[in-house]
Amino acid sequence: MELEILLYEGFDELDAIGPYEVLRNGARAGADLSTRMVTLDPKETVTASHGLRVGVDGTLGSPDTLLVPGGGWGDRAETGAWAEYDRGDIPEAIASAHDRGATVATVCTGGMLAAGAGILDGRPATTHHVAHDDLREVAEFVEARVVDDGDVLTCGGGTSGIDLAFHFLAREFGEEIRDRVARQIEYEPSGDVYVG
Repeated sequence: MELEILLYEGFDELDAIGPYEVLRNGARAGADLSTRMVTLDPKETVTASHGLRVGVDGTLGSPDTLLVPGGGWGDRAETGAWAEYDRGDIPEAIASAHDRGATVATVCTGGMLAAGAGILDGRPATTHHVAHDDLREVAEFVEARVVDDGDVLTCGGGTSGIDLAFHFLAREFGEEIRDRVARQIEYEPSGDVYVG
């Protein structure tokens, strides 16, 4: 399985790096999973919301799963999810990936980029608390750390992305792999998961 994490200027570090580490460790534990960091346009690095510069593996391809981080929604930052929602290119790319059959997973206000893509309309979903009201305008808001609606997974802010990654590992590759990774990084995944 190929999973790509879509980075953009101003994304929140934890939203992408937390799931990335869990998923890469899942591959080491036996999951048939390749995880890459990608952008829409060719770049060598992307600068995240707290100033971390992250190297990029390439541009968005045709992954089985597309993970989209958030960041910069609540303060309407010049870079981040709010700016990308307004620009429209990332929501369009999310819609295209979903139309091609990709599962879309979002962390934090990456969920609002999926909302902009139209794939959350009327579906159960969650996001960071700063965007709950915005999400309620299009989706069936669910108060949970992780919401699994089959081909779309959403989660709350920051550390919820780690829980989403653990849920994804268990769902796709089994609880044994999830448990091995949890032991390795000494993390207890949350059971606060809503399955639609």
